[in-house]
Amino acid sequence: MDHSLLLSSIATHVTLDKAEEEYLISLLHYKKAKRKQFVLEEGDISSKVVFVTSGCLRSYAVDKNGTEHVLQFAPSGWWIVDMRSYITGEPARLNIDAIEDTEYLFFHKTDFEELNLKVPKFERFNRILGQNAIATYQHRQIDNAIFAAMERYANFCQLYPSLIKTLPQKQVASYIGVTPEFLSKMLNTQIVK
Repeated sequence: MDHSLLLSSIATHVTLDKAEEEYLISLLHYKKAKRKQFVLEEGDISSKVVFVTSGCLRSYAVDKNGTEHVLQFAPSGWWIVDMRSYITGEPARLNIDAIEDTEYLFFHKTDFEELNLKVPKFERFNRILGQNAIATYQHRQIDNAIFAAMERYANFCQLYPSLIKTLPQKQVASYIGVTPEFLSKMLNTQIVK
């Protein structure tokens, strides 16, 4: 398994020496998920941290009417986890599944915690990643509260430029909080203008 994408992702924030890289790699597990296959199902306990090496995963919740609400997409090079379940050990409220055939690396929780203890530079990386995630989610909440759908769509395109041409409109609509029909009409109106 090629770990270069993961190592280069980490290297954007911290520099691990060869021994630290080897230790990190020794704790990793590799898995494939077919399209629509779950990595985590609502009600299970989130016990691993996932890094996507190819394909795309998404996290979402389902409301009482059966409507999906996408929280995050994780294309190649992104991390994904139900953080609340992972931290508290409570049943997950999110589902994580594959939008397309996906390959990913993951750490079991105990190994991830051990890695953070034994490699302080990785703990720093983890903190930076967490801070970036919080900032992104805060801005998304603000966007959802004050921006019109077209502005939310533009922000989606900026955050996920590699996905805009490949995701079904239904997934994009769910992420920006509109129906697929509304998104289609909105985009067609923009094309006509």
